[in-house]
Amino acid sequence: MRSPLRFSLVAVTLAALALSACGGDDDDDTAAADDEPATESSDDVTLHLGYFPNVTHAPALVGVEGGRFEDALGDGVTLEPQAFNAGPEAVTALLSGSLDASFIGPNPAINAFAQSNGEDIRIVAGTASGGAYLVVQPEISSPENLAGTTIASPQLGNTQDVALRAWLKDQGYETDTTGGGDVSVIPQENGTTLDGFIAGDIDGAWVPEPWATRLVDEGGGKILVDEADLWENGDYVTTHLVVRTDFLDEHPDVVKALIEGLGESIDLINDDPDAAKGYVNDAILAITSNELAPELIDASFANIEFTLDPIASSLVISAQHAEELGLLDPVDLDGIYALDLVNEVRADRGEEAVKDS
Repeated sequence: MRSPLRFSLVAVTLAALALSACGGDDDDDTAAADDEPATESSDDVTLHLGYFPNVTHAPALVGVEGGRFEDALGDGVTLEPQAFNAGPEAVTALLSGSLDASFIGPNPAINAFAQSNGEDIRIVAGTASGGAYLVVQPEISSPENLAGTTIASPQLGNTQDVALRAWLKDQGYETDTTGGGDVSVIPQENGTTLDGFIAGDIDGAWVPEPWATRLVDEGGGKILVDEADLWENGDYVTTHLVVRTDFLDEHPDVVKALIEGLGESIDLINDDPDAAKGYVNDAILAITSNELAPELIDASFANIEFTLDPIASSLVISAQHAEELGLLDPVDLDGIYALDLVNEVRADRGEEAVKDS
């Protein structure tokens, strides 16, 4: 599930991209060089990559902690990973240019696309599907018991926040962005949510793994809604990889290598889950100073599918939900996907191409 543990945002500095050009000694050579298409080089490129310390970002954690990304990117690319608490923070960094790429949820990606008038970001690959739940106090047995309750989400406008508000609307409840309405929705960090749930200060939370399992195991809660039950075939995007359009245009080779590293990270999760879980826990410990119990990671992995498929069809519905809730102005999502590179990688892996709708 997708929300992260508490941690401080890692500071990052921008590296200058050094480009060199060479020309011939005579006019004919110069003309020939001018006619040749520009070639992309990975030399001396710094890739600033965002991700969250939670299990729905496991391929990213494996890629960073296990060295899959660095191996795939090669010696000419310096990887600068940066951890975030939730999607809107990563969007701010992307749109400011301090991030080149980020693992992120669907609704923050939609917001970034809308804020930049469809110009600044592209979704280039999937990462994870599933792993988000509404966990409530044990005395709440049905949606009818939620009137007057307080339910947490990771951050206003993030993927779980939109899913929660859309589901509550379907149940006949009104919410607003200030915590009012029939059900009070309180966006807050997941660690704060766990503490509040254990103390009885909140009645439930719509959160990603591992927080849902922690609310059950440590807080005595129970699952009222598995978000997968709300989607056709249970498939919906939880995490995908987005890239700044300028970086994608300038360094498609770097982006393709990053996707190759992502595929290798997913392979490790499937082929050697124990090793992958170790990398995930090491990464979470390094970022948050807290590690997860092995049984918690086991339960979280069982609830998530890791895939290069961005499950594009679910993105349109997420956007519709956000628009209906007043969290997003109507937006045309045409052009948000750039899947040529991931399909090249999937072809090399013997996998079918993925679609942008």
